[in-house]
Amino acid sequence: MIDFEISPDLAAQRDRVRSFVEAEIVPFERDARLTQHGPSDELRQELVERARTAGLLTIQAPKEYGGWGLSHIEQAVLYEAAGWSTLGPIAMNCAAPDEGNMFLLNKIANAAQAERYLRPVIDGRQRSVFAMTEPGGAGSDPSQLQTTASFDGDRFRINGNKWLITGAHGAKTWIVMANVEPNPHGPDGPTLFVTDGEQPGIVIERIMNTMDRNYVEGHGIVRFADLALDPDSVLGEVGQAFRYAQMRLAPARLTHCMRWLGAAERAQSIAIAHAKTRTAFGKPIGEHEGVSFMLADNEIALHQCRLTIWHACWLMDRGEKARHESSIAKAYVSEELFKVADRCVQVLGGIGISDETVVEMIFRDMRAFRLYDGPTEVHKYAIGRTILR
Repeated sequence: MIDFEISPDLAAQRDRVRSFVEAEIVPFERDARLTQHGPSDELRQELVERARTAGLLTIQAPKEYGGWGLSHIEQAVLYEAAGWSTLGPIAMNCAAPDEGNMFLLNKIANAAQAERYLRPVIDGRQRSVFAMTEPGGAGSDPSQLQTTASFDGDRFRINGNKWLITGAHGAKTWIVMANVEPNPHGPDGPTLFVTDGEQPGIVIERIMNTMDRNYVEGHGIVRFADLALDPDSVLGEVGQAFRYAQMRLAPARLTHCMRWLGAAERAQSIAIAHAKTRTAFGKPIGEHEGVSFMLADNEIALHQCRLTIWHACWLMDRGEKARHESSIAKAYVSEELFKVADRCVQVLGGIGISDETVVEMIFRDMRAFRLYDGPTEVHKYAIGRTILR
């Protein structure tokens, strides 16, 4: 049975998160440290400390790490509240890529790896990256992986190029995908490695200029130049990277949807307030059908997106992988929320394209959301293959 009722405890937690974000985090949206490349690490650290003081840091972590041990449905409710500001998830340490990386490391890291690489990220002391995407290579189709790892029986040596590596600058925990070449010492194939970001052989060439500025320190272009790693840097098993990546991506798609639903709600609230007070042709613009219908379309979309997210979460909480449903959610929610943001810009008129409100930033970031963790077209391709099987 699907139960749409939120328990009193969860509702109280949601309200607590929302109040924290409104009071403590929203004022930082005009901070100079929110740059073209996203929040600086300095700004992130200040926000994290505020969440730590409020008892709201990394609430999604397992209880053994001091978190709340949330179900997927509970995450959906609380991440939506955190997403009221695009800085909310950063403060609470439940933003991408760290949130997905923590999930993956908790699943497959051994005890020593978890203590060295996972715990500091959960504690908010350091950031992480997931280095998979390549220019002309792996991305939506990871089978095109070109970064190689040669193994001589003693050490792996990784060489290759990556780009759009979110948060690369300053990150300490690195998860790297590379193709272990055939060798006489053991198995080969696509493999995940975990290492320290300050290792020789990790070269951050530059930070890319992108239309979004939602992620800490932006998106980097990275070169691996003979990065030498011991066998204890292998994350999980050699040759299993694609399986692990899917393990990470299914819930990560949904958490993107949860956070951006909160941002879209924020944009809608600003548009509604404007429509009530801005007048044209003798009455508030919200009383004109053209505007009221846009706001109504937004309300419908927000409601349907929430239900789509909750359904996929419900399946995952039952123990199902829900890859098909998470692809549906990612494709549908990203497209619909972008339309919501676009209509909010339209309702706001001239100020909608300015930084007089946060809507223009939400709009630009929402456009990028249609690409994160797989563009809509790739998800539709996967959905189509599933239904035609």
